[in-house]
Amino acid sequence: MYDQTKTVTWTGVVTRYVGQANHAELHFIVVGPDGKPMKDADGKYVSWGVEMAGAAAVAQQGITATSFAAGTVFSVKLNPLRDGSNFGSRVGAIAKCPTNEAGKPVPPPAGKHCDSVPGSTILGGDKF
Repeated sequence: MYDQTKTVTWTGVVTRYVGQANHAELHFIVVGPDGKPMKDADGKYVSWGVEMAGAAAVAQQGITATSFAAGTVFSVKLNPLRDGSNFGSRVGAIAKCPTNEAGKPVPPPAGKHCDSVPGSTILGGDKF
């Protein structure tokens, strides 16, 4: 189902967390290399989803509906679906961007990922 010969790294803004017993999912809008949300040829935001372990397992890693609420900025590596759909299976840790004093996310510089932002959190592993 997933192409394990390919690994894609995305930074995105969470639109939805889906906690299920078998597989939790994060759905997000991709942030492009310019640091802005990516749009397709029709002007619509490019959405992706990533499947992870079950909700209880990822909660032990700090990945919950509360910690990844809509608007959270994070980076993830994934194996994409073989059919080319914008969905994949998580590979390794997730890097979560920090928030500022006002509670707004601090995105990475253009062309970088959340692991490059001082104060970022690495969840589900030792390194991103």
